[in-house]
Amino acid sequence: MKKTTSPLILEEFLPFRLSRLSESVSLKFAQHYKREFGMTRPEWRALAALGQLGMLTSTQICQHSNMHKTKVSRAVHSLDKRGWLKRERDDQDRRIDYSQLTPLGKKRYAKLVALAHQFQAEMFSTMSSSELSTVNEALRLLEALEINSTRLT
Repeated sequence: MKKTTSPLILEEFLPFRLSRLSESVSLKFAQHYKREFGMTRPEWRALAALGQLGMLTSTQICQHSNMHKTKVSRAVHSLDKRGWLKRERDDQDRRIDYSQLTPLGKKRYAKLVALAHQFQAEMFSTMSSSELSTVNEALRLLEALEINSTRLT
């Protein structure tokens, strides 16, 4: 790796920029689902994963949403207490619980989907279709880098 003596300008460093942008967008969206449902970030992510994929274990929710198992466990417990999901123990391995949305959870998920679509539409409303395509292509390329991250080390 080539050594450089120039200072690191955080505002130009891609990981820093992506992190700031991600946090900013997440916090803005959080205002909406927190106001509408009183949910935390882990709760909405767990609800979204279950709504999209159906019956899942907590481990599968962790993998899909990139959240720590403690946060997922708390979120699943909270959603269960609200009556938005039900859990079933695996007959073969009693350590595993499967979660799926209840009818009430499916209604909340449908409202969350509408809220998410509206939020995203408003966020992209000032972009042309060409600009939006460019953003999506850039994200696809960056996500492909992440998948092959062993070459970055």
